[in-house]
Amino acid sequence: MPKIKLYPIVHRNAAQIAVAFEYDEQLKAHLKKLTEVKWSKTLGVYYVLQTQENLEILKNHLADECYEFEETGLQNGLIEVNWERELLKNSLSKEVKKSLWEYVSYLRGKRFGESTVKTYYNFALKFVKFQKKPLNEITNRDVELFIEKEIAGQKYAVSTHRQCISALKHFAELHCYSEIDVSALRRPKKDRLLPTVLSQEQVLDLLRATRNLKHRAVLALIYSSGLRLGELLSLKLSNIDIDRRQILVKQAKGRKDRYVVMADSFIPLLFNYLGTYSPKIYFVEGQNGEVYSASSVRSFLKLACKRARIIKRVTPHTLRHSYATHMLENGIGLRYIQELLGHSKPETTMIYTHVAQKDLMQIVSPLDLAVKKLAKPQENDQNLRLSRDIFR
Repeated sequence: MPKIKLYPIVHRNAAQIAVAFEYDEQLKAHLKKLTEVKWSKTLGVYYVLQTQENLEILKNHLADECYEFEETGLQNGLIEVNWERELLKNSLSKEVKKSLWEYVSYLRGKRFGESTVKTYYNFALKFVKFQKKPLNEITNRDVELFIEKEIAGQKYAVSTHRQCISALKHFAELHCYSEIDVSALRRPKKDRLLPTVLSQEQVLDLLRATRNLKHRAVLALIYSSGLRLGELLSLKLSNIDIDRRQILVKQAKGRKDRYVVMADSFIPLLFNYLGTYSPKIYFVEGQNGEVYSASSVRSFLKLACKRARIIKRVTPHTLRHSYATHMLENGIGLRYIQELLGHSKPETTMIYTHVAQKDLMQIVSPLDLAVKKLAKPQENDQNLRLSRDIFR
């Protein structure tokens, strides 16, 4: 199969995603099925307008036919831009821009992570663009209308809805808008969804179906040590202690350090991977030693699942869920699992008790009990059959 490269370009005064590959008639015909994809004679590549939606459509379209591709220069699926400078390009009043700048500074002063600052800022920007009146005149009803039309109305997830409320609470608290009662802004209840978990056999099938050595090492480490995707991408080689079979996860979620166990069976794969790719700083690196793309991990994981014939919806976090569930089924205590996962509250770890099958597998179905009870008097009794002609 041809090697496909996805990378950002600027073409026709817009940001685009280029699709480059050595000439292949079959791949060319497959790409033309997407109406979003166009050909550039000037650049000699196919391209698509750079949006998150188009990127996902493109990757899914290639994965459907098991084409492998590599992303270069794409950060979290899109070109990484200085999002603060984008504020200057918005057609907002000086007062509104000033309030947004102050909001960003306020969040950083509270020592929120940069990803949280960016997320909250985007909600605040969306909110001020929605308003048709001065910010000092907005009321709780204006906030409710924004939520109804722009968040709930656009079918955002409940978790996103909760994030938006948190962002607007901080925004209103900072600027002390007298018409807004912050305490009256309510978050919807969390979804109580059970995590998707793979069986141990499915995990092994998945790793066997991952042909690329680097990709296999990434997925094996996520599962064997229960890492978050962000923790794996920021993991440095200096924090891997092979002699002690330990990995130091630094400044993970909640700005906490923790140690996790490295599986003995992972060591041969690790040496093979390090000898082949020779990463310099991070465990897994992109081109020129840059941080590897999270979207690339999701892409090759999806491809591996298709090859392994796993029909569940699997994400990198599914491997972490599977790690915790299998640990619990193997008799490891919840307190130890909580420490290994880096959970602040035991309640978060307790979710795995609902999916672990160690004790559930001991439960016998009443149907089995009824059949066994009937089987005792006479082995060939007609009652053993689950369907029979009772009118004969």
